[in-house]
Amino acid sequence: MITKVLVTDEQGVEAGGDGPLVSISIAEWRRPEADLWAFDARVDAAGGAGPFALRIETDGAADCASAAEEILTRYQRFLRRTNEASSAALFARTLDAHRALYDLEKPLVKADYDHAIDAWQWVLRLDPRAGAAVQLAALFHDIERLVTEADVRVEHKAADYQAFKDAHAREGARMTRAALTALGWDEGTCARVGAIVEKHERPSGDPDLALLNDADALSFFSLNSLGFLNYYGLEHTARKVAFTLRRMRPSARERLRPVRYHPEVDRLLREAFAAGASSAETTHFGPTQPHEEGRA
Repeated sequence: MITKVLVTDEQGVEAGGDGPLVSISIAEWRRPEADLWAFDARVDAAGGAGPFALRIETDGAADCASAAEEILTRYQRFLRRTNEASSAALFARTLDAHRALYDLEKPLVKADYDHAIDAWQWVLRLDPRAGAAVQLAALFHDIERLVTEADVRVEHKAADYQAFKDAHAREGARMTRAALTALGWDEGTCARVGAIVEKHERPSGDPDLALLNDADALSFFSLNSLGFLNYYGLEHTARKVAFTLRRMRPSARERLRPVRYHPEVDRLLREAFAAGASSAETTHFGPTQPHEEGRA
């Protein structure tokens, strides 16, 4: 996890007792042709080895705050913020058990694990007082993919995308309740988390469910959209963008900046907003083919 963040023009800053130091230059980050996965590889390597410090080199760039926020948003899963509800010993044991479910040697599984942690962190950014149930739902909401999509994605083959997503959510809810029960969570919490997971693929007025939907969507855009585009190509990504925007509350859409997007994802977002994606029909996708093997 990240133990210290340094935003500085200085070179040669040492991490001290906070583990190795990973440096990201804002000038390099902002290059139009910059490879975000190259940055990811460096940060992932440090995070996989233990605690580390992150240095953001400003290089005299203008509007450094926006660029620094982009970087910290992309790597917030290494910050591991918690609140009172997620600081308890049982929650810590649950995080360990959740991590043990994922074979991080598989690229798609690693992408799902990173998304789960990132969505959890988005929950806490959106509502620092979020309860345990919605935080647990963020961690476990896509657990069903460990059974159906660990080696290859299949969602693009669904004749009815909403029906596919609803089935994914129902089975994920069943698996989540079983996992939490085995860990010793009380019956009421297990039932509440399961109910949130079961309905998380549709808009809702339930505050916890709406919070999870916003966090899930923001994590897709800020962390996973590049891998999704690489795996599925433009056609299915355009559908996914519209579908995801439809689930978000206006307040969450305001969080879509500052985020660093691939230029094509940025274009799709702008087009979806211009077309009024929140009211567009996005629930019945025909089958499409993946673009190439990659992270999604």
